[in-house]
Amino acid sequence: MPVPSRGKSVRYRRIVEDDEKNGWTAAQFKKPKATVPYRAILFASTLFFFGSVFLIFGSCLYTGTIVTHDPERWLPMLVIGALMFIPGSYHTYLAYKAWRGDYGYSFDDIPSSFDD
Repeated sequence: MPVPSRGKSVRYRRIVEDDEKNGWTAAQFKKPKATVPYRAILFASTLFFFGSVFLIFGSCLYTGTIVTHDPERWLPMLVIGALMFIPGSYHTYLAYKAWRGDYGYSFDDIPSSFDD
């Protein structure tokens, strides 16, 4: 493959300043305003609430504050409570920070598969 010469035979041309002709517009680079995913926030708040309730009742069963005839009920309550509390608290916190308008937080960070 021949190597092009670096002499005066290279022709340069001016770049077209009008981007509208090339198919580029400034509107392509503007980020649309994020919509609030209400259902996802409601679901996250529900997980947060019931996860907290399960953790509290599981802890009370474990310590003996609530006495039942089956002493092994505390473990499933704590496990289910933790599985509900962790994602619920995380997404509720994201929604709160996005609602406040803190830098780096947006409603786009919350998965909104419920809101179509």
